[in-house]
Amino acid sequence: MTTMEAVLRPVIVFGGAAVVAWAVAWAVDRLLVRMDRRRPQTPLWGLLRQGRVPLMAVLFVALVRGFFGSTKLVGNGRERVDLWLTLIMIAASAWLVLRASDAVIETAAAKYNGVAHDPARARRVRTQLTLMRRLVTTVVIVVAVAAMLLQFDGMRALGTSMLASAGVLGIVAGIAAQSTLSNLFAGLSIAFGDMVRIGDTVIIDGEYGVVDEITVSYLVVLTWDERRITMPVSYFTNKPFQNWSRGGQQMTGTVYLHLDHTAPISELRAKTEEIVRASDHWDGRSWSLMVTDTTPSTIEVRAAMTARTPDDIWFLRCEVREELIAWLRDKCPSALPRLRTTPELPGKEL
Repeated sequence: MTTMEAVLRPVIVFGGAAVVAWAVAWAVDRLLVRMDRRRPQTPLWGLLRQGRVPLMAVLFVALVRGFFGSTKLVGNGRERVDLWLTLIMIAASAWLVLRASDAVIETAAAKYNGVAHDPARARRVRTQLTLMRRLVTTVVIVVAVAAMLLQFDGMRALGTSMLASAGVLGIVAGIAAQSTLSNLFAGLSIAFGDMVRIGDTVIIDGEYGVVDEITVSYLVVLTWDERRITMPVSYFTNKPFQNWSRGGQQMTGTVYLHLDHTAPISELRAKTEEIVRASDHWDGRSWSLMVTDTTPSTIEVRAAMTARTPDDIWFLRCEVREELIAWLRDKCPSALPRLRTTPELPGKEL
């Protein structure tokens, strides 16, 4: 074989493989476009079009490997090219699998959101799909990297020597990865155990916030003042926390007032009813006001009211508290707590 043939054959093989791969990928893309137009209610076909580039790469490498025997490379050039083709094939295949899995997960999420009428169930499915996507991504990347490393002779030798001491290494790895594995299993427990979901309102260590992100290892809570608290997911399986969104978002809130013994409870109860009924945050279910405790100097009055969501109950409590204090200050200041230093004379107020 002449030098010209040695140069032209690889060029023809690579060029022909590129053209055929592009043509097949283009044909598949046109087919997906047609399927997407026929079934617009299913976004799967449109999302699968994102895998056109990795599909083209897989086809190109497969064709080159199939016709690689006609290149007649001399020396160790064949081994180097074959190694690079294998590495590219593994990377492109992993890329294609990730694109396809993302399309399937996004389709499932879109389909469920379109028919779900329960916001809590929608958040649960969204949480499960998010963690499933992260888990699939992690597994595919780890498998692809491991497969690429095994293509090198040095790595295979290292793997053989490591298998000889697998028992000791297993114990050491288990101890070293105890926290990581704990978080991994805790993340799966959260996803499929419906313990906490994206969008849930939670109280963690006295912090009020909304679950903003859940991964297989950590969870992010967005607080009311726009801070983000990042916590390991194992926290939620080992320690108690409040989930205000679990089992429905309707809540009962309370407002406590410490007043003087002379406070007019009946008038205060009527004012509480007026404030609650006039509020847009009240859901119309129930309200109450009663004396719940007493001390030598004050009485404890509790006003309770209901609301549709945790946010509504927060604003309703603040509204009731502010207006009751303002009413007591303006209409009945003697009901506010006072520190008596001398006996009160009959018919007079301090």
